[in-house]
Amino acid sequence: MTQDKLWLQKYNEVTDFIEKNKRNPSKYNSEERGRYCNWLKHQRKLFHAGEMNPERVEKFRELLGLMERHRHKNQYE
Repeated sequence: MTQDKLWLQKYNEVTDFIEKNKRNPSKYNSEERGRYCNWLKHQRKLFHAGEMNPERVEKFRELLGLMERHRHKNQYE
């Protein structure tokens, strides 16, 4: 498998998880952290450093938008 296919596969796994569970992966759950959070953290680092592959930037922006819509909101003020 090429790196692009692997990246797209992980991207689809993360988006499916968020849409299915209506929440972002938790860094406190060891399974979710190993499968999704570490990948997301690395991709965010590449994105902000400007080192992300240009073909992946638009898809990653869509993922960030999806994550923002399902972000946990504190109910207490």
